[in-house]
Amino acid sequence: MPGTLYVVATPIGNLEDVTLRALRILREVSLIAAEDTRRTARLLQHYSISTRTTSLHEHNERTKTPVLIARLAGGESIALVSDAGTPVVSDPGTHFVAAAHAAGIRVEPVPGASAIVASLSASGLLRGEFVFAGFPPSRSNARKIWFVALATEPRTIVLFEAPHRIRATLQVMYASLGDRIIAIARELTKAHEELVVGPISYFTPERLQERGEFTVVISGASSQLSLEPVPESKLVAAEFGALTENDGMSRRQALKALARKYGIPSRDVFDMLEDFKHLAE
Repeated sequence: MPGTLYVVATPIGNLEDVTLRALRILREVSLIAAEDTRRTARLLQHYSISTRTTSLHEHNERTKTPVLIARLAGGESIALVSDAGTPVVSDPGTHFVAAAHAAGIRVEPVPGASAIVASLSASGLLRGEFVFAGFPPSRSNARKIWFVALATEPRTIVLFEAPHRIRATLQVMYASLGDRIIAIARELTKAHEELVVGPISYFTPERLQERGEFTVVISGASSQLSLEPVPESKLVAAEFGALTENDGMSRRQALKALARKYGIPSRDVFDMLEDFKHLAE
C-alpha cells in the first residue's frame, strides 16, 4: 500500500506556532523533505524529533522527485516542509506534489502558520476578498509593468518582497498605485516583529530597515474609483514618451499601460498618437 505525502506547515518565526498534529506527523513519517535541512533541524531539535531529513529545493526538485515518489509508492510516508510557513506557496514543492497526485499517492495538507493570513488579519485592510500576488519581478521594467496591471484591482493585494528590493518596490508602487494605504509586516512572530499601517509615502528610507522578509498588504482600488478621463492626444503623447524614454517600456508595453489607465483599447491610444504626430507636422 502506498504511503502518504504530508504537506506540513511549520512556524514562520516563533517555534511555538506549530500544531500538535504537525509535530506528530513529523515524528511518524519515514522522511522529511525540507527546503533547507539546517533550518528544519532547529525545529526538530527544539521538539526532540529525530526523523531523517533530505533536501528538496528549487535546484534539485525535478531530479529528486522520482526517487521520493518511488519511496512513497513503496509504502513510506514523507512530510514536505519549507523554510517557514506553508510549503509550495512561493516556495518549492509544486512539482513534487503534482507528481504524487499523478502517481496516485495520497496528498494530505497539515495546515498551520501563514505569513499571508497573519498579515491580513492584523492589517485592518481586508474587505471581503484578497489576491495573493507572490513576489514582484526583480527586474525594474518588469516590476513597473506588473504594478500597472494591479492598479485597478479592487481586492486587497498581498505580496512578498526581499529586504534588498523593498525600497525600490515601494517607489514603483507609489508611482503606479498612488498613495494607497498599505501594511508592511516584517519579521512576523519573531523578537523584532513589526507591522505598520499607513500611506505608501509614510515609508521613507529612514523608516525602513532592510532586514528580514517583508509581507506587504495593499488596499484595493476603490469600487467607487472611476478610470481617469481620456486627455487630449498631446498629453497622451507626452505620457507615452515618458513611459518609453524614462521608464524603459517598449512601445507595445506603453500602449497597453495607457489603454489600461484610461479604459480604452490599445488601438485608440495608437490612433491618438498618430493624430498628434500629424498635427505636429
